[in-house]
Parts: sequence; C-alpha cells; structure tokens
Amino acid sequence: MESVLVLAVLFAFLFTGIPVGIALTATGIGLLLFKGVPLAAVPMEFLGSVNNFILLAVPVFLLTSNILLKAGVAKDLFDAVQRWVGGVRGGVAIATIISCGIFAAISGSSVAVAAMIGTVAIPEMTKRGYDRRFVMGTLAAGATLGILIPPSIPLIIYSAVAETSTAAMFLAGVGPGLFLIAIFLIYCIIKSFMGAAPAIETVTTSGPGRMAASLRAFPTIVIALTMIIGIYAGVFTPTESAAVGLVMTLIYVFALRGGLSFKDFREAVFGAGLTTANLLLIIAGANIFGKAILLYRIPYDISQWIAANIETAGMFVVTVTAVLLLLGLFLEGIAMILIVLPVLLPSLGVHGIDPIWFGIYFVLMIEIALITPPVGMNLFVIQSVAKSSLKEVMYGALPYVFILLGTVLAIYYFPEIVMAIPNAAR
Repeated sequence: MESVLVLAVLFAFLFTGIPVGIALTATGIGLLLFKGVPLAAVPMEFLGSVNNFILLAVPVFLLTSNILLKAGVAKDLFDAVQRWVGGVRGGVAIATIISCGIFAAISGSSVAVAAMIGTVAIPEMTKRGYDRRFVMGTLAAGATLGILIPPSIPLIIYSAVAETSTAAMFLAGVGPGLFLIAIFLIYCIIKSFMGAAPAIETVTTSGPGRMAASLRAFPTIVIALTMIIGIYAGVFTPTESAAVGLVMTLIYVFALRGGLSFKDFREAVFGAGLTTANLLLIIAGANIFGKAILLYRIPYDISQWIAANIETAGMFVVTVTAVLLLLGLFLEGIAMILIVLPVLLPSLGVHGIDPIWFGIYFVLMIEIALITPPVGMNLFVIQSVAKSSLKEVMYGALPYVFILLGTVLAIYYFPEIVMAIPNAAR
C-alpha cells in the first residue's frame, strides 16, 4: 500500500504539469522528511549524481547534432541516398529511412533526427505525390532510430542507472537497429506499391550526378562510421567517441562547408546546453527519488511481488510491456528509465534476464512512446516541420507502432539479434 501511495503522489505531480525533474526532487525530499532523514546530504546527492564521466557524452552528442542541423548537412546526405535508391517506386521513402539510420549514428537523439531529415524529406515526398499520412508516419518512426542505433542518449542513461557497460549497450543496439531499418524498408516498399507512392519516380540517378552527391555526403558517413567502429574496436570509449564525432563535425562544417554564422552557432550551443540542463535535472531528481524509495523498500517489495506472482520471464516481459505502453502515453523516455528501471532491476535476476538485452527492449518501448500521443515528441516535431495536423501524423505513425511491438517480440524469441555483437566483442 505504501508503494502505491508513493507512486500515486509522484504521478499526481507529473500529471499537473510540474516538470519531471522538479517532481522527482520534491517527491524524494518529501519521502525523506517523512522518514525523519536529515536533508543535509540532499545537495551532495543532487550534485554527485550528475558528476559522472559517462554523462559527459550527452551534451557533446547534442551539440554535434545541433551543429549538423544548423549546417544543413541533412540535405546533402538525403540527396545522395535518394540518387542511389530513388529510381524505384517508394524510393524517396526508402531514402528517408536510410538517411534517418545514418544520422542516428551521429546524433544520439530521435528529436534531432526528426528535425534534420524532416525538413528535407517532407517537402520532397509531398511534392512527388506521396500520401501525406505515409510521409508523416515514416518520418516520425524513422527518427526513432536515433535512440536505438549507437550512439544513443537513452542508452547512456540506462547504462549509468543499471551500472552496465555503455560500450556493450551501444554494440547491442547495432543489430536491432539494422533489423528495424530492414523491417521499416519492407513496410515502405509494400505500402508504396499499395498506392502510397507515385507509380513513377522522377529522381535523377545519372552516374556523374550520383557520384557528385555521394562525395558531398561522404564526410557525414565517415563521421558515423568512425564513431561506431571506434567503439567496436575498443579504440575509444563512448564518451571519447562523442568528442571525436564533435571534432570531426567541426572540421567538416567549418573547414569544408564554409562554417556557420555566429547566430546559428550560438543557437546550436544554447540549444544543446538547455536540453542538457533539463536532462541533468531529471537525473539528479531521480537520484534523490531513488534514494528515498530504497528507504521505503519499494523496489524490493515490487520485486518480491513479481517473484511470487509472475512465474516466467515471458509473463514478466508482457507485464512490463503493458506498464511501459501506459507510462509512455504520459512520460518522456528519460523519465521512464529513471522512474521505472530502479524498481525493475532487482527482478531481472529473478527471471534470468540479461540487463543488456533489457536495455535494448526498454529503448524499443521508448521508441513506441515517441510516436504515441499525447506526449509523443516525434509527432509534434513532424507536425511542426510539416505544418500538418496532429491527427494526420498520428494515423501515419500507427502502423509503425505495431512494427515496433513486433520487433520487441522478435528480440524476445531471438535474443541473438541483440546479444550477438556484444558477445562477439567480449
């Protein structure tokens, strides 16, 4: 009963519109006061939770994606991919998914991918006569690859909370990311032949034009491959990978592309700083809340209830999936990790679930949350970029929700999709 009351108070705060970081901090402090715990240690816990080398990667990835967004790099990449695959029916949709996958390997943020690719792909697809709902849904879902394909900010947060290797989490995201790209592409092709795409594409695919476009996009691909291969080969850590990606991006943008205006660069830095501050506030607040619920033994009570009432790993995953689908309607991804994961971690060992596998599963559930209302961030980004109705974007994204749920089912029955690469790297 105590556990239910504590969680009810927290969600009451969240549903009234109080920012997640403040709600977590206030609830945690309140719980500590009820236990008579002195609050002198709260500031130390608050600051100590964000004094983590792993979290240094977060602002660096955000700054990298913001600079690429302001530099207009997405247009070069999209144009190059489009010239290779755009001649087939549904080719521009295929190019959109592939472009989202490549940018996902640089940015670590689905919202950044949605903004970067959406500004280029939406006008191109609508101009060619693609079904508008199909266009919106493809962009909203394709952008979710930004948090699955490494580097990924949610995977960084997950590894910090679960105390798992960030590099292993990144490597675990590669297989499911490629699998999801393949499924998205199959859906796009089928949907295109069902009438969502024009019968004849008018994309120039001549040899000279194709090579010129490919050369313009080549530096972006090099940056993405350097970051991923460097982590896989053990040349640098995920945090160092973020720094390498940022340096390469700065060289590319300022030395090869003519740079940014001072206004654009300032906005890129300010945007990355603002988002980082918001994330760190949530992390610090979640740390206070986590310390408080440990005193109330909430994670252990829930773990014991799960052990007593849920007998198999399959039923555990089904139950958690239902809970995360519900929470995803109201919470953003980082908050889901920080609120739910500490409660569930003790139960993973009970059912023999690998924390690395569970992290990828968790991120797939966050991807679903990103394209489901009322707080699905990707829906609002695409709506804003396309100047479309939210209803139109929602209907377009709905088939991708079922595709993502199917992917969850696939990695449950075939865990090698997740574990093959990190196991090979050990």
